[in-house]
Amino acid sequence: MFHVFHNFFRHQDKNLVDRWVVHINEKRDDSGKHSNNNVSTTKYTWYSFFPKGLFEQFRRVANIYFAFHVAITLTPVSPVNRYSAILPFVFVIGVAMTKEAIEDVRRGKADKDVNNRLVQVLEKNEEFEPRRWKDVKVGNIVKVNRDEFFPADLLFISSSDSDGICYVETMNLDGETNLKLRKCLDETRNFTSSSMFQEFNAIVECELPNPSIYTFVGNLLWQNMVLNLSPMQVLLRGSKLKNTSFVYGAVLFTGHETKIMMNSTDPPSKRSRMENRLDKLVIFQLFLLIILSLVSSCAFSILLSKDYKNQTYLRPDDAHGKNSIESAQFNKDNSFVAGVLQFFTSFVLYGYFVPISLYVSMEIVKVMQAFFINMDVRMYYEETDKPSSARTSNLNEELGEVSTILSDKTGTLTRNEMEFFKCSIAGVSYGTGVTEVQKAVPERAGKKLSSKEEEIFCSTLQKGFNLRDHRLENLRWQEDQRRYMIQRFLEILALCHTVVVEGEPNGGDIKYVGESPDEAAFVLAAKQLGVFFYRRSVTSLFIRFYQLNGGHDDGIYELLNTIDFSSTRKRMSVIVRDPSGQILLLCKGADNVIFERLCPEVEDWRDTTLKHMKEYGEAGLRTLALAYSILDEESYLEWQNRWINAKQSIMNSDKQNQILEVLAEEIEKNLILVGATAIEDKLQAGVPQTIHNLANAGIKIWVLTGDKMETAINIGYACNILQHNMSKHIIRLEDNSTLNAETLGGKSLNEVFASFVSEQIKAGQGALDAAIVHKEENSHAIIIDGMSLGLVFLDNDLKQMFLTLALQCDSVICCRVSPKQKALVTELVRHDGHKICLAIGDGANDVGMIQKANIGVGISGVEGQQASMAADFSIAQFRFLEQLLLVHGGWCYNRISFMVKYFFYKNFVFGFSIFFCNALTMFSGQSAFQDWFLSLYNVLFTALPVGVVAVLDQDVKSINRLRFPALYMQGQRNQCFTAWKVTLWLVNGIIQALLCVSVVFLGYSKYTDRENGQMVDIYTVGTTMFTSIVLIVNLQMAITIQYWTWIHHVAIWGECFIWFMFLLLSGELPHGKMIELHKLFISVLAPTCSFYIIVIMGTVIALLPSFAAMSVFRNFFPEDYQIIQEIERNDQRHVSACTKKTSSELGLELTQPGINGSAASLGFKYAHSSDKSYKAGNIADNTSLHKPYIMEKRLEGTQTKLATPWRQLL
Repeated sequence: MFHVFHNFFRHQDKNLVDRWVVHINEKRDDSGKHSNNNVSTTKYTWYSFFPKGLFEQFRRVANIYFAFHVAITLTPVSPVNRYSAILPFVFVIGVAMTKEAIEDVRRGKADKDVNNRLVQVLEKNEEFEPRRWKDVKVGNIVKVNRDEFFPADLLFISSSDSDGICYVETMNLDGETNLKLRKCLDETRNFTSSSMFQEFNAIVECELPNPSIYTFVGNLLWQNMVLNLSPMQVLLRGSKLKNTSFVYGAVLFTGHETKIMMNSTDPPSKRSRMENRLDKLVIFQLFLLIILSLVSSCAFSILLSKDYKNQTYLRPDDAHGKNSIESAQFNKDNSFVAGVLQFFTSFVLYGYFVPISLYVSMEIVKVMQAFFINMDVRMYYEETDKPSSARTSNLNEELGEVSTILSDKTGTLTRNEMEFFKCSIAGVSYGTGVTEVQKAVPERAGKKLSSKEEEIFCSTLQKGFNLRDHRLENLRWQEDQRRYMIQRFLEILALCHTVVVEGEPNGGDIKYVGESPDEAAFVLAAKQLGVFFYRRSVTSLFIRFYQLNGGHDDGIYELLNTIDFSSTRKRMSVIVRDPSGQILLLCKGADNVIFERLCPEVEDWRDTTLKHMKEYGEAGLRTLALAYSILDEESYLEWQNRWINAKQSIMNSDKQNQILEVLAEEIEKNLILVGATAIEDKLQAGVPQTIHNLANAGIKIWVLTGDKMETAINIGYACNILQHNMSKHIIRLEDNSTLNAETLGGKSLNEVFASFVSEQIKAGQGALDAAIVHKEENSHAIIIDGMSLGLVFLDNDLKQMFLTLALQCDSVICCRVSPKQKALVTELVRHDGHKICLAIGDGANDVGMIQKANIGVGISGVEGQQASMAADFSIAQFRFLEQLLLVHGGWCYNRISFMVKYFFYKNFVFGFSIFFCNALTMFSGQSAFQDWFLSLYNVLFTALPVGVVAVLDQDVKSINRLRFPALYMQGQRNQCFTAWKVTLWLVNGIIQALLCVSVVFLGYSKYTDRENGQMVDIYTVGTTMFTSIVLIVNLQMAITIQYWTWIHHVAIWGECFIWFMFLLLSGELPHGKMIELHKLFISVLAPTCSFYIIVIMGTVIALLPSFAAMSVFRNFFPEDYQIIQEIERNDQRHVSACTKKTSSELGLELTQPGINGSAASLGFKYAHSSDKSYKAGNIADNTSLHKPYIMEKRLEGTQTKLATPWRQLL
């Protein structure tokens, strides 16, 4: 009978084209139709690891080149031993793939732990027995106990609660930490034991698996009933059961068909600009390699054809080149073929121009940098026990190049700890006190609050409630003539929400848990004012009304419908039946949404309420309007039937939402305004100072908020985004767009609105251009509302006009914006503005902009962890952004820039040494170095120092990076990795290679120092030269860096020691191994003084030009960080000198002008991002910076003159 009814129902509903059918508790095998519950998040399998891993490695240009390089070494034209090329290449690829394998093994281990968890499953013997998660199948009935995770997506059948409710924590799904209420169907809530499930054979028809965690459309077919299912009856995998002893559920979706797995897509791939620059540099190196190989092949071909008679060692007896490639290489009769073969020989020989270990070294270095970011105690928030977290290491150096920060407001700049502060009821404003924004106004004018105001400001009545007004306190409002409207106002606060009650109503520790902090604040406010919400059931809300005489009345409101809040609707409504039987619709939402739905025939206090809401907004308060309507029983029942039918229809969730939205619009009309709420969300600690310092670092701040414009402007003043001397350009439609729309006939409404927005943007651009012409130094800011922003994105010309104006301003505030608009604005700045932008937010609505930005930072705050999980970096407070960017960002940018330059420099030294030696051997392809020297140069003899410096180097101390935020501008302008600086390093490498080769060859040609008049062989010359090269590149590091630790000493001097130990040990190998090095050091090099003289002379002469150039630049043309380094040294000397002086001497010295650290004489200027005269980026005064005095002279010279600018900088 049931199956007949089921088939009849399937044929009747024509909307059910694609649906998911689950047979619950039936002994049938549907395993072939549905995914198993075994999940895997690994990137590789045992059979795909090598092909897929190799593909990942060869996506890099350098690795493709090295593979080609190794392939040539397998041919006879190779001048080096094939194994000396293969082994380092395999080592580098192996290290990278091993790193991938380790990460994937960890993921696999985590998957195994999850798949092997146990859950109670109803077996054939009608008893619940433990079964591993991976063996759970669709249709199984499972029992989940408190604090256990749900093994799959379940249909909620029943729970230990008699009302059929349970609470779940969904932090793994949406990042929100607050508990969610779920309730089962009334028809199934009595299934409380295993024996009762014997007769529970049902079918679920629902939508196909999809990633939407907030929607579910389906029906339960059981006992000739069709029961509508909603998200309230679904328990999703990844969430945890809380505050409920146990629940029973039927498995709907398993494994990779669950919603959490369908949402577990990889985040968007982000590459730093440094990596893109590195790719270009590698391509340049390859191009240079080809040029040098062509030069060598052409020169060899010419020399072979003209001078072959003097080259007897080239096997003239077998020079016809008809038998082998080896003979063809030196065939004078076909010098062209010999030249072509020589090209490949040179290509292999010069291949060491390209650093084989650079990419692997960068990956390791970035991981270590991320480790130190995670361990920074200055970004640890003790209150919530949350440290900073670098969720990716790919973007470390990008932190030092940020030009624009796009920030959310609520929970990011503010604490997201809502306090009910003021309200307007029936046209009367209630509440006194001073908000944080109002406190900032007199402070900007140099005034202070009175002692009474300061006392009120610093105190709070109760967490979440801070309304002070004697007219409402102690239930006095019940004697007010407006008591009916006040009670209705409190009713809406106490009933229109999804808050969950924790604790006993008669106990003092009752707690409200809401989906947002302001919901809990509303319910708490109603309680404090005499309307106590103390219990929620599946169908009812329980309210207690306190009376002036000390008694109370309990009221039970039947919950008929809940029309949820969404970012599109901007309102929430509940429909209830009050104790008198009257049906009420209670609504709260944004003022513009509520006011357009008010009954036009009712004379009320909307103008007064609007005025109050504007005042609240100017004080920095968040406002909502409250309204209600009384519904006719018959009309409501007719609407309710259509609502239920729409809910029961299984269709695409988007289509269903559209139908439900139309029905909601139909019922939410002709509202009666009650009043408005005003909630304060105070700024986080340190936000104003952080924004001030970031602005001084040249970073522009954009705030994207859903608040009203007045609120956003005043918050902007409070946190230093806006300054009193800023020229503000306001772009909005709310004031006059509808009025003027009627006067412009023949145009669409969007065209009318777009024309207004265009006029306002042009006016702002004109004012800014005029300020530039008149050389006014005032900074500029844009404030734009969401309606105008929406029109901007509809018109490309308008979008470019807005972007041009916005990029010239120091601050931008976008008000009333949706999450989608946040993402669009971020994408606009990143792609069209070509700026490195950082997006920071704390909530799920910020995920879009976080993923669109170059760098995403999540605040792990009150709204949960979803923003943090989607972000590249996670911090607990906005103020930690200063440490993350100015300190770690600046350091990482400098370190990676130096690392790349140094890597290519040391390869140029080595590569051009090979080139010059080859030139001295007629470009014949003969290497002066033993093959293993070539292979181990990058991997063993020069790798450690650059890695240590790239992880630990500090150009200036962290405290001075915060004191002098203008230092950050060198990253924004890419001053450490300009083409000029890279060229200087490469030219330095060429010069050092030339000098080293010249000294070694000239030294041994004049003074061999051998017994019996023997000449040195090529490997003696090559080993001496290689020794000098190892010393040169490691000592170059030593004279370049300014920050030393014992680790630096171990790395630099240890590399030199490793080289000599290698030379010593390789000479002791059996005669057949490394025959060229056998006893070379002990028997040939070590006993002769010429080896030491040539090495020392070659090293010193090669380093001398670099040392001289660095001295000249540092003393006559110092960069900003070099000046700060001198400040640090002089401060340290000053402190050391002070410890040796008497207190009277010290006191006398401190009273002299300019003693604020003698660095005042360096001529620092205050640098703000809006200072148009600050073009060169130098902190030092341009007039005094280039005077031909050494640094010490300038430190002694002008202390008194420049003491004031120094103090301004501090």
